Parts: sequence; structure tokens; C-alpha cells
Amino acid sequence: MIERCTSGEDAGWLALRDGLWPQPRDLQLGEMAAIAAEPRRYAAFVAYGHDREPVGFAEAALRTDYVNGAQSSPVAFLEGLYVAPRARRRGVGRALVGEVCRWARALGCREVASDALLGNEASQAVHRALGFAETERVVFYRMPLGPA
Repeated sequence: MIERCTSGEDAGWLALRDGLWPQPRDLQLGEMAAIAAEPRRYAAFVAYGHDREPVGFAEAALRTDYVNGAQSSPVAFLEGLYVAPRARRRGVGRALVGEVCRWARALGCREVASDALLGNEASQAVHRALGFAETERVVFYRMPLGPA
């Protein structure tokens, strides 16, 4: 069973989110509240097992700026996907991405985009298995500016 998150209090969302992006609790709760507050711009879904235990989540955002590799706008962007190790390889991730796709279609999107770190081969394999096609590879750089 998959449910859309409508508040930062939704069961399991925080713990699953922390499994993917470990950060201080107050920062997590602030981000979750912001996502829940703008349902046409953001969506989060939690998957529950037969025992009603949270086993995975997906978060997506509606992006209207440039999205690498996308051919339309707006684009739904899969910001995060996490399935607890005990529930992997059972279709949970595919079902969560399916919910993101339904949300995206309802908002008029024609495609869903995502990204993975260059060295994260597991994430890249999951994206391919879910039907994503690689569009480009990018290396980002930064240059700190000294005092003016």
C-alpha cells in the first residue's frame, strides 16, 4: 500500500528519509513540512508492507527551470527514492515511481527526470531497471572566491 504524505507527521516518512539523507531531525522536519505545504509543487509517498510497517518512500518536485536531459517543461523530478534493505527487490521502488508518474501526469508533465551520483553504480542500475534512460554525464566544479 502506498500513501501520499500530507504532513511531516506521516508514519515512517522521517525514518525512511533519514535512511537516505541522514541529517538533524529539525532540518528533516522543516523540509518535510515544506513539501507537504505545497502539494502542486512537491509530492512524497510512503510505501507500507503487509504489517503496515513503512518500507520505502519517494519524493518528487515539479521543476520549471532547466533540467538536464529533459525535453519538456514542466518536468517532474524524482528527488529521492529509498527502499529499506529488507524490502528491496520486491517491486516497492517501481510502485513508488509509479505513484510519482501518476502525480506528474495529473500536473501535465510529459516526462520524469532524475539523477544519480557518477560513482553510485547501484542507483544508476535502479534507474535503468525502472525505465529511465541516461541522457548525459556532468562533473560539477566550484571555485571559492577570496575576500574582495
